[in-house]
Amino acid sequence: MSRPKRARRTRPAECRVVRTTEPFVGKQGFTYLPAISQETVGAQALHMQLLTIPPGRRAKAHKHENHETAIYALSGESAMYYGERLEQHIVVSVGEFLYIPVNMPHLPYNTSLTEPCTAVIAAPIRTSRKAWCCCRNWRHCARPE
Repeated sequence: MSRPKRARRTRPAECRVVRTTEPFVGKQGFTYLPAISQETVGAQALHMQLLTIPPGRRAKAHKHENHETAIYALSGESAMYYGERLEQHIVVSVGEFLYIPVNMPHLPYNTSLTEPCTAVIAAPIRTSRKAWCCCRNWRHCARPE
């Protein structure tokens, strides 16, 4: 006769304040400061991080496969080309929110040559660092420096 399987113990959910974590440089070459994540608080579905885009820098054209992204601008001004051919353009200023739909090609950049741009990014936890693809093969996505 076999013994009954033991129930797995899980930590009860609790409210937590996250003060600092270790920054990392992401695939876009920008500095990210993870805040709310599976690693820091045991989040099950949400990932939030702080992004800093240095003065005059831009990302590579990319899209986030299978997830939406929400962004809140804290400092500086950024802009973004978006659409299948990056034919559309939008500017995001301090205090504004930006929504990026699933699979939307986009290329964000800092509009200032002297000031960094900082924003809070929220996305689903399972896809926050992995589910994006660079538009290397999209010749029409290459924007001038």
